[in-house]
Amino acid sequence: MFVLVNLKAYDCDPVQIATAAADVADDADARIAIAPQAADLRAVAETGVETWAQHVSPVEHGSNTGSTLAESVAAAGAEGTLLNHSERRLTLANLDAGIQAAERADLDVVACANNPEQVAAAAALGPDAVAVEPPALIGTGTPVSQADPDVVEGAVAAAADVDPDVDVYCGAGISTGDDVVAAGDLGATGVLLASGVAKAEDPAAALRNLVEPL
Repeated sequence: MFVLVNLKAYDCDPVQIATAAADVADDADARIAIAPQAADLRAVAETGVETWAQHVSPVEHGSNTGSTLAESVAAAGAEGTLLNHSERRLTLANLDAGIQAAERADLDVVACANNPEQVAAAAALGPDAVAVEPPALIGTGTPVSQADPDVVEGAVAAAADVDPDVDVYCGAGISTGDDVVAAGDLGATGVLLASGVAKAEDPAAALRNLVEPL
C-alpha cells in the first residue's frame, strides 16, 4: 500500500513531518511519501523520505516565468508528482503535457480525478496511477471509501478497462488505518491524504495509526 501525504500549503513543519514519515516507513509494511511545497522539496528529500512534488507545470525549459519545471523538481530530490489535484485543476490537454513533462524528468505521476469517468480519461494519458477524490469530501474526515464506496470500485474498474497497469489510489477524507484498509478492500493500491497528517498534533502517531493495520 502506498501512502502519499500532501502537505498542501498548511502551516506545518515539512521537515519534522518528513523525518517522522521516514522513521515510520522503516518499520511499516507500506510505502510512505511526502509532498511538500516546491520550496521545501530539497529539505524534505534530505530526510531520506520518498519525496513528491504537489504539481509540475506543462512546460519545457524556456520563457515560462512562475512555472514549476519538472527537471527542477527532480533535481531537488522529488521522485514523483501529483497532477490535476482538485485545488490545481488542469485541462485534459495540460494534464497530458504535464505527464509528458514529468516523464521527461523521470518522475512518477499520480493524476487526480473526481469520479470514474474522469479516472478513465486520466488513465488513457498513461500516468503511473490515478487518485479518485470527490471534492466534497476533501478535508472532511469522511473517507470516500465509506461515504461512497461505489466511486472507488467504479474508479478501479474504469482504470482497468483503459489500462490495467495504471494503479488506483483513494483520496478524500482518509485519516485512519481503518480507512486505508477499507480502500485496499475496494481495490485501491494506495491512498492520498493531507490534513490527517499535516494538521495532526503528533504527525508520527498519525502516520503509525495509518499503517499499523497493514
